[in-house]
Amino acid sequence: MKRIKAFLLVATASVVAPACDPGVNDPGDGSGSGSGSGSGSADEWNQRLDERVTDYSAALRIAALRLTGDLPTREEINSVAAAADDAAKKAAYEGLVDNYLARPTFTRQMMVYFRDTFKMGGTAEFDAAPAFAAQLAATNDDYRKLLTATTGTCPTYNATDFSITPANCANGVAVHAGVLTNPGMLKLFTSNFNFRVTRWVEETFHCDKFPTAISATTETYDGKIYNGSFPWASFAGKDNGGRIDFHDTSAIVCGNCHNVINHISPLFAKFDPNGQATANIAVFTPLGNNDLARATDYLPTGENTAYRAGQPVSDIPGLGAAMAADAEIASCAVKRMWNWALGKNDIVNDLTLVPDSVVESQVSAFTSNGYKIKDLVRAVYVADDFTKF
Repeated sequence: MKRIKAFLLVATASVVAPACDPGVNDPGDGSGSGSGSGSGSADEWNQRLDERVTDYSAALRIAALRLTGDLPTREEINSVAAAADDAAKKAAYEGLVDNYLARPTFTRQMMVYFRDTFKMGGTAEFDAAPAFAAQLAATNDDYRKLLTATTGTCPTYNATDFSITPANCANGVAVHAGVLTNPGMLKLFTSNFNFRVTRWVEETFHCDKFPTAISATTETYDGKIYNGSFPWASFAGKDNGGRIDFHDTSAIVCGNCHNVINHISPLFAKFDPNGQATANIAVFTPLGNNDLARATDYLPTGENTAYRAGQPVSDIPGLGAAMAADAEIASCAVKRMWNWALGKNDIVNDLTLVPDSVVESQVSAFTSNGYKIKDLVRAVYVADDFTKF
């Protein structure tokens, strides 16, 4: 618990230091070590953390706002405040959390959460992906279905009664893969080569910016370091058949990002700018004259698409299955849920990072429990580290 407390100390505004303070050279292991403005010894951090006390009344206010969108009622506040002892307060608080999770307003809050997480929403077209995720949360379903579900992936959301009506996506896809084939997402994030779609997939489900999947083994090209996990020759450049030089090293080593991007993006290349599936590549390049991309712009002839090095995938359902089996996906889901509970901004955009060691036990519980989303939410809101201040 020391490690998760150390994260809370740095990342929670109500405690000692702001998140991502450039003056705090925190190694990210929860030790609290480092030098610079605002730093302190591990003993100091642990002492301050140990001074926190459980306050179910304070936790109730936050939980009610997050889970229902409203403050707790006077009766709810009194049921916790007037409880005879700590055990009774805990029971009263946890009972209210369960009550909040069972209300229709929880679905509304999940819509808010997933609109923010997916960076989309506001129209029926762009609400379908958040609505599918909110539906999975409200029914305590498996998080991995966001990547693997083949039916019902474009439901509609009723903002009046917070109900969600299942529906299939209609964009010509033979076999859907959760939100990865959602037409609203594909339309909103369309771009040259559909690189923005690949970026959305990585940041949303991995909590990670490119470059990602970095190799511990480095190579040098034109005096600059390449640390991509795919071989240098496995993605396109002007030297092996591509029209865009993803092997360029004149400013930065483009391949450090594009070794992964170029292996995933071709899977989305046959969606047109409206998110409709087509028989051929339908995305443009920056070369002008409405020039369509070619397979060899991404990868040299004979190279297969892949999720990660050594994990070839031939289609989007294969990509979804590979992602669903990746421990990093579960870890990202837990980290995002904690950041939401703590009122932090987007984990990727604002670098409100959470060390893996912080959520190790929560990730283990999440995965062993079948990736149940509502159970994950409950686990966060009843955790000691949420109810201590």
